[in-house]
Amino acid sequence: MATPSSPFAFLGDLFNKLGARLQPPPWAVHEVQHRTVLFLNHVLQQEPEAQQRLLRQQGKVVQFQWRFVTMALVATPAGLLDLAPDGAMPDLTLTVTEESPLGLVRATVRGDKPAVQIVGDVQLAAEVNWLVDHVRWDVEDDLARVIGDVPAHAAGNGARRAVDALRKFVGGRAAADPQGPGSGSAGDAA
Repeated sequence: MATPSSPFAFLGDLFNKLGARLQPPPWAVHEVQHRTVLFLNHVLQQEPEAQQRLLRQQGKVVQFQWRFVTMALVATPAGLLDLAPDGAMPDLTLTVTEESPLGLVRATVRGDKPAVQIVGDVQLAAEVNWLVDHVRWDVEDDLARVIGDVPAHAAGNGARRAVDALRKFVGGRAAADPQGPGSGSAGDAA
């Protein structure tokens, strides 16, 4: 009998079973997707180059999938994003292939991109990849608008130290775990 590689392996199984049975109501899904689009547009508006790249892809639909979660976005004439109309055919489909929620979180904390299956428009995929690589939310700037520059900078420094410590911890555990996906991470030489 095989033993699970993690004492928390049951959480992945629980997530699979519950996720297949418990689906949120459509209005809740739409509301979460709408809020996600608002957040993404807020971040995109801080990066004019990103808006120019999206403007060139105007009207194209990108569908994101992970397990039972699907979200389709369309590039707008303003170089931003909007929810694609129901039934819109995607020009590009990006499917996250990591099935385990814990594995996905672990990879994200390490700073790794999850493995993604790409189907569709190659140029659109290249633009999405550029956005993922270059667009970052300036949390400190947004926080400074609320609490001021100095406290926001201090909070940002504290958050960066916490993230670095978490990455070192997760990276150390992944190196000790022979079944872990990493054969070394770029964040180790800091």
